[in-house]
Amino acid sequence: MNNCILAIDQGTTSSRALIFDSLGNKLSVGQQEFTQHFPNNGWVEHDAMEIWRSTVASCRNALESASITAEQIRCIGITNQRETTIVWDRETGLPIYNAIVWQDRRTSDYCEELKAQDLEETIQQKTGLLIDAYFSASKIHWILENIAGARERAEKGELAFGTVDCFLLWHLSKGRSHRTDATNASRTQLFNIHTQQWDDELLEIFDIPASLLPTVEDCAAEYGECDAEFFGSAIPITGMIGDQQAAAFGQCCFSAGMAKSTYGTGCFLLLNTGSQVVQSENRLLSTVAFRLNGETSYAIEGSIFMAGATMQWIRDGLKLIEQASESEALAEQTSEDLSVYLVPAFTGLGAPYWDPEARGALYGLTRDSGVKEVVTAALLSVCYQSKDLLVAIEADGGTVASLRVDGGMANNDYVMQKLSDLLNLEVLRPELTETTALGAAYVAGLQAGIFESLDEISAKWKLDQRFEAGKDDAWREKQYDGWLDAVSRTRTNFIDREN
Repeated sequence: MNNCILAIDQGTTSSRALIFDSLGNKLSVGQQEFTQHFPNNGWVEHDAMEIWRSTVASCRNALESASITAEQIRCIGITNQRETTIVWDRETGLPIYNAIVWQDRRTSDYCEELKAQDLEETIQQKTGLLIDAYFSASKIHWILENIAGARERAEKGELAFGTVDCFLLWHLSKGRSHRTDATNASRTQLFNIHTQQWDDELLEIFDIPASLLPTVEDCAAEYGECDAEFFGSAIPITGMIGDQQAAAFGQCCFSAGMAKSTYGTGCFLLLNTGSQVVQSENRLLSTVAFRLNGETSYAIEGSIFMAGATMQWIRDGLKLIEQASESEALAEQTSEDLSVYLVPAFTGLGAPYWDPEARGALYGLTRDSGVKEVVTAALLSVCYQSKDLLVAIEADGGTVASLRVDGGMANNDYVMQKLSDLLNLEVLRPELTETTALGAAYVAGLQAGIFESLDEISAKWKLDQRFEAGKDDAWREKQYDGWLDAVSRTRTNFIDREN
C-alpha cells in the first residue's frame, strides 16, 4: 500500500480526489461541490479559494475513506478544468479577482476586435486555437484591464497567473512551485504548440507581461512537493495534465487515430494525431495531447460547452427531475423519432460553430410534448453535438473507427446507444469511467516509477460495454437534419432580434 497515487480531479462543478493502487484500481473517492457564480449575462466565475478548500477537503475525505495515511501515497497527479483563469498575489497567494471560468463569455467583444485586426490566422497557426472568449488569454487581459492596479502590479512582477492546476500546485507547495504542464499551457492561447514555448508575439497581441507566466513542464515531471501541513506528510507531485487530455490518457489513446469523448459538464472529443499538428479547416482545435520525455503528441479536438451542464439545468433550473439518473427511464418511454430539439446554447455554441451570441432554444413542441420529451431532447442534444464534431473531423480528413467514452453521462445506456446510432460508430465504455482522474494518476505514476511504459498502461484498459449502431441511414439523416434545422433557427433568430 505504499505505492498508492492520489489523483486530484478539479472540475467545473466539484473538486474530487481519487486514490488508485499500483494496478490502476480505484480505492476511494472524495468529492465536494462548490458554488457557481453568474454575476452578469454570460459571465461564469468561481471563488478560487473555495476551489482550494474543496480540493483539500476532498483529498482528506479520500484518504479517510481508503483508511490510508499520506505516508502510503507515493505521488500526486493533478488534472483540472482547463482555460479557467486565476491571477493571484505572489506574496499572499490570494486571487485579485474570482476565477473566470472557461464557459465565461465576457471577452467576446474583445475577441471580435482581435478578429477585425486579421489576427486569427496568426494566432491559430501558433496555438492551434481560434480566437474565442473560451481561452485564457482574453480572460487575463480582462483582469489586467478591469481590476484596479492589476496591470501595474503585474508589470512589477507582484502577480502570478495560472490555470487551476497551477493555482493548486502553488498552494500545495506553499508558493514554492509556479509550474504548469504543456497541455494546460496549450489552452491559454499564449503558448506556441510547435516550439513548445510561451510566445512573445502572442504576449504582445494580448498585452500580457511574461512575468505572470508559470514554467511549462512535461505532463510527467517533478513539479514540487505537497507540504506536510495538508495531509500529514510531504508527498511528491509528479504529474499534471488538463482534464480532457487526462481522459484521453486514462482511455489509453496513445496512438494516432485513437479517439475518446468525455461527457462531463461539457463534451470534448479528442482524436490523437501523433507527432503531427493537424490544422483544422472546419473550426476544430489543434492541441497538445500529452508531452512525455520532451516528446509531444498532438490531438484535434472538438469542444461542446453544455453536456452534463444541460442536465443540471433540467434538474435545478426547470426542476423536471430530482436526479440526473431519472432521465434514462424517461427517455426509454419516448418515441424513437422524437422531433423535439433542445439547442443548449446557454453560453453560446462551441465547435464547430463557435457562435458566442447564440442562446438556448427549444423547438418542435406540440400539445403531446411533456416532461419526458423535454428531458429526452436534452439528452439527445449531447448526441447531436457529438455528431457535429464527428462530421467536422471527417471533413478535415480524420477517421474515427471507434469511440471510447467516459464521464458521468457515459453511464447512461440510453445516451450511449443513441450516440452509436447517430454516429454509426462502435462506442466503447470502459469498466472504469473515472478516466480523467485515472489519466492524472497514470502520468504521475510514470514519473514516480510505478508504471514503466505506455504499453504497460494500455494493457490495463478493460471494456465494460460495447454499443453498436442499430439504426439505418434514413433514420440518422432524418434526426440529424432536424437538429441542423434547429441550430440554424437558433442562430438566425438571435441575429434577427439584434437587428
